[in-house]
Amino acid sequence: MRSVLLSFGLSYLVGIGSAQAHCGGRFADFIAGLDQELQQQGLSASQSRAFLAGARSDPKVLKADRSQGVFRMEFDSFAQRVISQNRLQNGAKYAARFKPVFDRVEAQYGVPRGILLAFWALETDFGQVQGGFNTRDALITLAHDCRRPDLFRPQVLAAAELYRRGDFDPQRTTGAWAGEIGQVQMLPEDILRNGVDGDGDGHVDLKGSSADALMSAGKMLAGLGWRPNEPWLQEVVVPDTLDWTKTGLDIRLSGAQWAQMGVRARSGTLASLPGSILLPMGRKGPAFIAYPNFTTLFEWNQSFVYVTSAGYFATRLEGAPRYRLGTPDAGLNTSQMKSLQQKLAAKGYDVGDVDGILGARTRAAVQAEQARLGLPADAWPTTAFLGRL
Repeated sequence: MRSVLLSFGLSYLVGIGSAQAHCGGRFADFIAGLDQELQQQGLSASQSRAFLAGARSDPKVLKADRSQGVFRMEFDSFAQRVISQNRLQNGAKYAARFKPVFDRVEAQYGVPRGILLAFWALETDFGQVQGGFNTRDALITLAHDCRRPDLFRPQVLAAAELYRRGDFDPQRTTGAWAGEIGQVQMLPEDILRNGVDGDGDGHVDLKGSSADALMSAGKMLAGLGWRPNEPWLQEVVVPDTLDWTKTGLDIRLSGAQWAQMGVRARSGTLASLPGSILLPMGRKGPAFIAYPNFTTLFEWNQSFVYVTSAGYFATRLEGAPRYRLGTPDAGLNTSQMKSLQQKLAAKGYDVGDVDGILGARTRAAVQAEQARLGLPADAWPTTAFLGRL
């Protein structure tokens, strides 16, 4: 087993981090600029030109970047969509098939198999659906586009370094539209930092080797702050009298403090750890306590609904029962959510982009405004709340 962080790679990553995020302009000029930068970063002229040969801008990548509608779904809808009985059964099958690998990950990095299985399933259906976009072209397209060049230009440079090491084929490597590669969908920079040769063949192959993918994911989560032998998410039952202003990821209290307020675990007991009460669909819907490890998952994916679903799925794979849906009030559709965000922004709240997605900043603004209006401040916007604004 070897990590891909060789001495050359360390200096290379320093260079990546300081790269200027040039974007836009004629595509041919942009490629010429990349050619110069790749050579400055250590590739030979022939290596750089071979890496860039035939590079093109992919309009399908830009279309996908601007239409991420799946994250506008409510938690229950999204969870039902991605967590099927078939996936639960396959999770058990793959847990048994790769037991030695999971044992190594847990021993070396402290990351439990439920978490790895959940991401493996949600990202690529256990490696079966890894994406058909040419990775080099996807990254170059997004680097040339001026929405987030500071994110994607360094990824192009990292992909070129993987190519120099023999772990990336610019013509044949395919993956997701945003440039993630392999069975657990990692960006090139993350592979440079965290890629592990789990099967001992001398290469890091996240597409073809499940052992490489799982070991690399474990190392990445450990590096992001995963705490071994601690839970991440647990379903709870909350009393109707709970102070709803204390819910949400910004407030952490001990298990004993939550118990004093009437919160109890649906099964088992609350951990002796700081935790936040999570109400993804408001006070009438499912309720969870999120422990410190849960916030680490946002370093993998920043979508609230995705991370909550992944964390919950991981508990199911470790034996937890299906959550109780309860009777949540109906949420807002996309146009209503955008209207809500516009109204909250007009009142001075920072909701980020008006995108119709109930993200962390919109939730925080909703909760603050609910409290101001004397409503139950559970951060779940309804049509009645929208009407009050």
